[in-house]
Amino acid sequence: MAFTRKRVSKTGTGRFLGIYIDLDGNERSAGSFKTEEKALREAQRVEDKLAEGQAVERHRGKQAFGEYVSETWFPNHIIEHSTRQNYTYLLDAYILPRFAGMRIGRIMPGTVREWVTELQAKGVNPPTIRLCKTILDAVFTTALNDQITYLHAGRGVKTPPVAKKPKRIITVEQFDAIYDALPNDKMRLLVETDIESGLRWGELTELRVKDLDFSTGMLTISRAVVKLNAKFHPEGKRFLVKDYPKDKEWRQFELADHLVAKLGEYVKRHNLGPDDLLFEQDQPAEPRRLSLPEVLPDPETLGRTEPNAKDRTYNHGTTSAYAAAKCRCQHCRNAVSAYRAARRANGKDSPRPLRTVDTDGHISNDWFRNSVWNKAVAQANIGLRITPRSMRAAHASWLLAGGADVQVVMERLGHGSLQTTSIYLGTLPNANKVALSALDNIRGKRTADTAPALRNPSADSESEKDRMIEELQAKLAKFRKLLDED
Repeated sequence: MAFTRKRVSKTGTGRFLGIYIDLDGNERSAGSFKTEEKALREAQRVEDKLAEGQAVERHRGKQAFGEYVSETWFPNHIIEHSTRQNYTYLLDAYILPRFAGMRIGRIMPGTVREWVTELQAKGVNPPTIRLCKTILDAVFTTALNDQITYLHAGRGVKTPPVAKKPKRIITVEQFDAIYDALPNDKMRLLVETDIESGLRWGELTELRVKDLDFSTGMLTISRAVVKLNAKFHPEGKRFLVKDYPKDKEWRQFELADHLVAKLGEYVKRHNLGPDDLLFEQDQPAEPRRLSLPEVLPDPETLGRTEPNAKDRTYNHGTTSAYAAAKCRCQHCRNAVSAYRAARRANGKDSPRPLRTVDTDGHISNDWFRNSVWNKAVAQANIGLRITPRSMRAAHASWLLAGGADVQVVMERLGHGSLQTTSIYLGTLPNANKVALSALDNIRGKRTADTAPALRNPSADSESEKDRMIEELQAKLAKFRKLLDED
């Protein structure tokens, strides 16, 4: 029940506080007023709106933005573990340094616009700014719904545009060149499975023998794995298996007969059980060593390094150039490797301990990209920067270019809508040539000699004027003839 309370200042001036009861049963002030009537009316108005769920309790908006995010919003925000990891980085790097100490109820749209401008000035790229703004909007949406603030400070604030680049899809010939450059049969089978299925990396590396029905060729996608920083993993590990793929729905589709046969032979050869990973991370059997040439070149013939901090230069292909000039050319690396190998042969140095990959058996995307894929792409020399994700895009484009139904492609890829799948239509390099050929089928083959001559707009304009003048003259002559007859 709303009521008033008189407050007298040191100067003897009296004002009235409008008091209402909040949802927790505590007394709250609706403000101070000159008359008791106004104070009571305002307290009743706030109390009524509070009962209807429309009022904002001003005292809650006084808490700091950083306090609200760390104690209320983030701990209770339901998101994927990998998303929480990314959000933590962006909050700490770009959002909290600007807003942490500000009262959440005092943050206005103008403040957010200034923050966007500041990020641009610091050189933060537009996709990162847009993602930071998405996180900030999520915080304000929750605060608005929880009646902590009376406005959404991010609403109407724009971020820099993000240009959409055309998709570069590898051709079959380019893929074959990369495939041939892969280091072993296991990596070739993994990549072939990827290009033939279009699976996401987390789905591909979580495939187990039981997921493939070898009698029908049907593959069931029911799980995915993500790699996390240990502090974001529920059990402090690096890989987290989710009991659902990215789209939260299981899906099934058929693999080609030749691929099913290869996978079946691979499973038998490695004696894999139903719950075993199809593609498990192999640990190195011995330390990695550079393969040295039989004869190292004479350093006197290799030239000098760039001056170091002390303005000194050294011959390439020497340990001095490697250590003092920080040169990492192949000649200097070979010189250091030969020096260390000679010391190990004489028992003077202990061999480097075996370095293993930190994994529970899953193949890390980072390890595959750096240790396998990038090396194969460089050796294939196709002239494109291709990532492992490009195989999923190529799978979609090849299917659509080959005449597959877009609905079927959408279901194989696990897309949420046909619009997402349709971006792969016409993405192959020869798509424009196919379109031009289709145009030729209708209009026929055309050359510069057979093409219609270009029209001159100014000439057309003059011709139109002459025609109109002639028509007017003819009508005038007819009118004069009628006058003469009368």
